[in-house]
Amino acid sequence: MIAEHKQQMIQIMHQQGLSIREISRTQEVSRKVVRRVIEEGVRTQRKNHREGETVDLEQIRRLFQQTKGNAVRILEVLQEHGQKIPYSTLTRLVREARLRNHKKRAGAYHFEPGEEMQHDTSPHRLSIGEKTVTAQCAALVNAYSRKAFVQYYPRFTRFEAKCFLSAAITFMDGTCSRCGIDNTHVVLASGSGADALIAPEMEAFARIYGFEFFAHAVGDPNRKAPVERLFHYVENNFLAGRTFSSWRDLNQQAQTWCVEVANAKEKRHLGMSPQAAWLIEKSFLKPLPTIPVPVYKAFTRVVDNSAFVHLDTNRYSVPERLLGKKVDVHKYLDRVRVYHGGRKVADHPRLIDQTHSRITHPGHHPPLFRKPGDTQCDQELKLADFHPDLDAYICELKKRVRGRGVSQFRRLLEFKRSYPADAFLAAVMQAHRYCLYDLNRLECMILERVAGDFFQLDREDVSCD
Repeated sequence: MIAEHKQQMIQIMHQQGLSIREISRTQEVSRKVVRRVIEEGVRTQRKNHREGETVDLEQIRRLFQQTKGNAVRILEVLQEHGQKIPYSTLTRLVREARLRNHKKRAGAYHFEPGEEMQHDTSPHRLSIGEKTVTAQCAALVNAYSRKAFVQYYPRFTRFEAKCFLSAAITFMDGTCSRCGIDNTHVVLASGSGADALIAPEMEAFARIYGFEFFAHAVGDPNRKAPVERLFHYVENNFLAGRTFSSWRDLNQQAQTWCVEVANAKEKRHLGMSPQAAWLIEKSFLKPLPTIPVPVYKAFTRVVDNSAFVHLDTNRYSVPERLLGKKVDVHKYLDRVRVYHGGRKVADHPRLIDQTHSRITHPGHHPPLFRKPGDTQCDQELKLADFHPDLDAYICELKKRVRGRGVSQFRRLLEFKRSYPADAFLAAVMQAHRYCLYDLNRLECMILERVAGDFFQLDREDVSCD
């Protein structure tokens, strides 16, 4: 009787395509024994096949859909219904039913310097302050040098895409001839793969920097493996053990990580760091435009009754003199600027990842209801606490002037500084007693008291009639 381990070796060698003569010589057994062991193996496979045939392929297809392709779960469901089959038999039935596609050989892509850059996005869970959010990680990689640039955004629309690509291209100090993307609607207008139609807005943006977008075939992420691999590196290296206080802090740390870690570390397949490879690639990149191209989105808004303009559910203040007028609002990545008649009237930091909030510039909206302590101008402060009768006169005078009464208090301060204190206070006391708050009359009363002492005036010269 031949040993069991030799039988297994004979079966394996037979499956590998070796001839009976070679198996016999290698295992040192006769050809007759080799043939008998092979025939026994065939009978065992047929028996297993018959055991597997007790399971209907339609049932396998139905369970495959219900369990989302989990073969272990399919086996458990079959066992619950009293159908016990080996796991290898189940996987064979799955293959026979063609429920899974056969794996295809992965190819290799070779890129010349300045030939291609690759862009993609991926959602990452991270904490900003005490809040856990889902942030969109945007990445750009030069395919030859593998130099990378990463930034995060709360959402990723065409506006954010242009802002990111502009910052990434500036970081790379040049562009490659083409930019590979997946079949995202952010860049594409319709179609996919070779039939993809680039959105005119994004096509015009790419033309400014001298490159073209192209989309890889659906289901072929390996076409842009450098940028796909970068996301795994970011999640397990950059995000691990780091905390962020704001979106600005997050993106600053991401850019620092790109410079000091991702682009400085030597890559085995390159034999150098991405930064060193980029120095080789630099002369092949297309130069940046001579004049930087600002990326913003323009809107027309009507200033509401509260002197605010609305943008993305948030409100930004403008001077109240523009109430009800049309203004131009320019939304940048981190700023919101408001223009009226070609002149900038407001400049605010943009509210990111916030809704139904507002920003008010201190000089735009004076208080609607002023308290007595809040309306004192500089002239009034200089007159205060000089004499109780003067304070009482000022209190009544404020009730009869518009606004803060700057011009009235300035003139009253001139009276105090120009005329003797006794004459000034006596005239103020008399004017307050008779409710005379016309400053022309007050000055005449002061002049009556100083006539003859400082000025040679007749009483007719100081008469207010």
